[in-house]
Amino acid sequence: MMAQSKALLVLENFIGGKFIPCSSYIDSYNPSTGDVYCKVPDSGKEEVEAAVKAAKDAFPIWSSKSPWERSQILNKLADLIEHDLEAFAQAESKDQGKTITFARTVDIPRAVYNFRFFASSILHHITECTEMATMGCVHYTSRAPVGVAGLISPWNLPLYLLTWKIAPAIACGNTVVAKPSEMTSVTAWMMCKLLEKAGVPHGVVNIVFGTGAKAGEALVCHPDVPLVSFTGSTLTAQRITEKSAPYCKRLSLELGGKNPAIIFDDADLSQCIPTTLRSSFANQGEICLCTSRIFVQRGIYSEFLKRFVAEAKKWKTGNPSDPAVDVGALISKEHLQKVRNYVKKAQAEGARVLCGEGVDALDLPPGNQKGYFMLPTVIAEVKDESCCMQEEIFGPVTCVVAFDTEEEVIKRANGVKYGLAATVWSSNVGRVHRVAHRLQSGWVWTNCWLVRDLNLPFGGMKASGIGREGAKDSYEFFTEVKTITIKH
Repeated sequence: MMAQSKALLVLENFIGGKFIPCSSYIDSYNPSTGDVYCKVPDSGKEEVEAAVKAAKDAFPIWSSKSPWERSQILNKLADLIEHDLEAFAQAESKDQGKTITFARTVDIPRAVYNFRFFASSILHHITECTEMATMGCVHYTSRAPVGVAGLISPWNLPLYLLTWKIAPAIACGNTVVAKPSEMTSVTAWMMCKLLEKAGVPHGVVNIVFGTGAKAGEALVCHPDVPLVSFTGSTLTAQRITEKSAPYCKRLSLELGGKNPAIIFDDADLSQCIPTTLRSSFANQGEICLCTSRIFVQRGIYSEFLKRFVAEAKKWKTGNPSDPAVDVGALISKEHLQKVRNYVKKAQAEGARVLCGEGVDALDLPPGNQKGYFMLPTVIAEVKDESCCMQEEIFGPVTCVVAFDTEEEVIKRANGVKYGLAATVWSSNVGRVHRVAHRLQSGWVWTNCWLVRDLNLPFGGMKASGIGREGAKDSYEFFTEVKTITIKH
């Protein structure tokens, strides 16, 4: 089940209820040290084929179980993960670079809650029924699981977003083949060790590790995988759409964002500033919902900027296992370089970097000198057409600009290809409703950030995705609806 080679952790695929070694492996790095610490299977068509077969074989028995029976198993799995919460949190922090505090308080508790939430919601869906008395007919709808679901999850919130897909898929009676990111595979592998104890039949959940180009593509192109749920980049989603088109697969795509915060001059800055710091820099800015464009009304622009930068400088960057640290390591050396390059581009365009990258000294412990760290960075005087205001940076970088009128800021906030989330700060109730309605965003928070009700639809407009996830939306995605007419 677990092998050690030169003190490296070696993962194995989980197919048909068994851990299966792979013929080749990929190096996985500890982002906080820059060292290889794990070997991840470099799976391809052969492994995906075996996993899809196992999922297909398990489908008749699993899909015939009642929602109540499946609910019991999901709750048991939630209990088991919760029992091992600290081990999962430590593994997630080491594998992804996020702070141990964030893994303990956000990632793993949410993974547990994903299973509990869908264990409950699956029991409360209702179908439709109408009567046509004049025709002597009754119509009703029935919903059934679809089959084998292909699930592809990203590296930023590994177990959190993997379980956000697995839980509704299996709650609805589907079986799954999941591919986590090759950069953050450990907690998915740990979860596999709990499946049998939770009562999940062999083949219901299969995990194939590897790259998107090999394992991901094999999964997307497999004719026996009728639906694919993907969270990740817009570029990868375009490829998934092209590759799956010949099979008319059902797709759910949750993609990137370039999320604005709009701060009006009547905002309560005592609430707004700490929350906007969090929405900009939480999880090193590696959350699709993070704020990367901050529009501040001109009357309070100078005060906001001064206070925001002063507070950003207080955020501590360092060893993720230190509970006092606010900002951990970025996911990879390549990603760190990409994020740094955005800051350089902004400077070349004449923008001002007020704190962070290239401005303040990064003081790291000896063991973390080769890690992928970056200070929270605030950029001002950047033009709307700059790549830093148009493209998803996905790091601890945010741009702050001034605006004058409500009409102007709505147009500027909507002036990107993305439309995932937005935040609006104002004490004027009429204004927050007005602005929220006009923003091209799948989710608009007012005077808060990341307050979620999993019952409600989650997803983006424009290049931020196709489809929605949540109690009703996930249920509809992971089931087929049928209308039945009875003449009496």
